[in-house]
Amino acid sequence: MDNLLRLSVLDQSPVISGCTPAQAVHETIRLAQAAERLGYHRYWLAEHHALAALGDPCPEILVTRVAGETSTIRVGTGGVLLPYYSPFKVAEQFRMLEALYPGRIDLGIGRAPGGDRTTALAMGEGRYPAAEHFPEQVQYLVAYLDDAMPPEHPFAGVKAMPAGPTAPQVWLLGSSDYSGALSAQLGLRFAFAHFISADGGDVVVQDYKRRYQPSAREPGPHALLCVFVICAETAQEAERLSASIALRRLNTDYGVNAPVPNHEEARAYPYTEADRRRMAHHQRRVVQGTPETVRSRLLELREQYEADELMVITITGDYDSRLRSYELLAGAFNLCQPASAPVR
Repeated sequence: MDNLLRLSVLDQSPVISGCTPAQAVHETIRLAQAAERLGYHRYWLAEHHALAALGDPCPEILVTRVAGETSTIRVGTGGVLLPYYSPFKVAEQFRMLEALYPGRIDLGIGRAPGGDRTTALAMGEGRYPAAEHFPEQVQYLVAYLDDAMPPEHPFAGVKAMPAGPTAPQVWLLGSSDYSGALSAQLGLRFAFAHFISADGGDVVVQDYKRRYQPSAREPGPHALLCVFVICAETAQEAERLSASIALRRLNTDYGVNAPVPNHEEARAYPYTEADRRRMAHHQRRVVQGTPETVRSRLLELREQYEADELMVITITGDYDSRLRSYELLAGAFNLCQPASAPVR
């Protein structure tokens, strides 16, 4: 492995046109098993709601299956959308996961809605999630996980079960200075979503490290950079494969809730000049090309962002090309075979 670089996978369980959401979930399990064989370090599952293109609304459930179908790779959420939930219940869920798979569970948490406004209201039974309470929710969640609720708190005697000798790693996810600053303030690991926002992210991560306040959980800062990647044998093939996610993002811009276009649909779509300008803007957040090109660019981003780890997300118009992208990338980085025991 290059300079002991940890390379990981974020899976949004993409639903490709012509396939079903159930197929997408089973492809996630297959891909996780492949990622473990290839030597990837973590496998995170995303949470989205009522989106035709992304098939996992409950990653905490899918984590159980993925961890059970693998043996060494760390498995987690990228992430649980905490404003929708009780911090105590999330702590219980992840203490249970940690009890089942000790030393392998990551709890990534975010505050994004994970769907449109109507869906967010449905999730909140008519109330939009109150993001202003997010910092307090995160503090409560960590306190429940670590059995460290302040003694004067009314819930100090409430214990999240099952208790055990280890606890899941907690990561705060985000694509803004808000998330970076909160991670630093609370002494948590920080995962920056370059695939969502490529503008100014290096400053966000650098500020997180500079302003970090050590905690009992994490004595020093630790930053992960998540990048959208399409890797293929040739630059031309990578360009062809990128058309599906480009059209999917275009659909999102236009409010079209549809599956990820397959290769044929992406090729046949009647793009306008305005469409192409939008796609070019989104393409700035994609690293694509041959294994050598992708490796070089990812290492540049790692240095620019001062990232401790890299994570990649790949969506194409079919499962096989997505798997092949991860295979080529693993080869480019000389990822070692998975260890006999998980590594934190």
